[in-house]
Amino acid sequence: MSPKVQPSKTLVYIASMFAILLWGMSYIWTDRLIGQGIPIFYFVFVRIFMAGIILFLFNTAYARIKRIQKQDLGKFLLLAFFEPFIYFICETFGLKLTGSPTISAMVIATIPIFSIGAGIAFFKEKISILNVVGIGLSLVGIVLVAMAKGELGEHFIWGIALLLIAVIAEVGHASITKSLSGNYSSQTIVMYQFLIGSVYLLPLFLWKGLDGFDYEVYFDGDVWYPIICLAVLCSSLAFSLWVSTIKNLGVAKSSIFSALIPVASAMIAWAIGHEMLNDRQWFGIALSTLGVILSQYTSKKA
Repeated sequence: MSPKVQPSKTLVYIASMFAILLWGMSYIWTDRLIGQGIPIFYFVFVRIFMAGIILFLFNTAYARIKRIQKQDLGKFLLLAFFEPFIYFICETFGLKLTGSPTISAMVIATIPIFSIGAGIAFFKEKISILNVVGIGLSLVGIVLVAMAKGELGEHFIWGIALLLIAVIAEVGHASITKSLSGNYSSQTIVMYQFLIGSVYLLPLFLWKGLDGFDYEVYFDGDVWYPIICLAVLCSSLAFSLWVSTIKNLGVAKSSIFSALIPVASAMIAWAIGHEMLNDRQWFGIALSTLGVILSQYTSKKA
């Protein structure tokens, strides 16, 4: 049997940044749905279920479906529980309760700090002092980009707590994904993750997602356009690319890219004229970019 061909680091980085750009855009599409008063449990369930079906059809068409091995069933159940179930619920409600996308982005940006410990503890990943400095610079840059004036919601503390739970869930998701990536393809892992996750979300969808259901509102084009974008681009495609990133870079180093989501979101908002960036924020973007470069540096000797 011929050995598997590993993708070049350049391709891995391109795939990583493309996934981050899509997730940065997801904040805008999610905010649009919340602004229209669409229940969170409605569009989160539809997004996850649709993404799972799309990947199922894709894997079926290319004969890439692999049955879950008995010893891995528990891992897949836990993977789907961490993300999409826990992560999406806590992140979305956390953003809503804090009333401040700025503070929320800063909390989510702490993922690398938790991921370093997980990567070292569970997978014996090696990380240098220079990598740690890079992660620190990137986090500082993210804070500079995210800092903006905004009113705090009435249930701010609860929102922060939910966001911290989302961060822990993402670290758990990345750790389990790393352990599964050697036996399953990226599309297969994400397919099972979303299909199982949609089962977890189904009771909440039926209980709260359809509360006050109005056919003309829920099936309006302005509602389904962002949902389809979230399902196809931000879930099916972005998550498949992200599994490949975790597989090739590891838990600790891949997490630094996820911390750039707030930066990507700010730049996209600026590009479409939704928000203007000041000099401090542009400096933060440059600092974050430098941090990513340092966090990925590996000496030839190592």
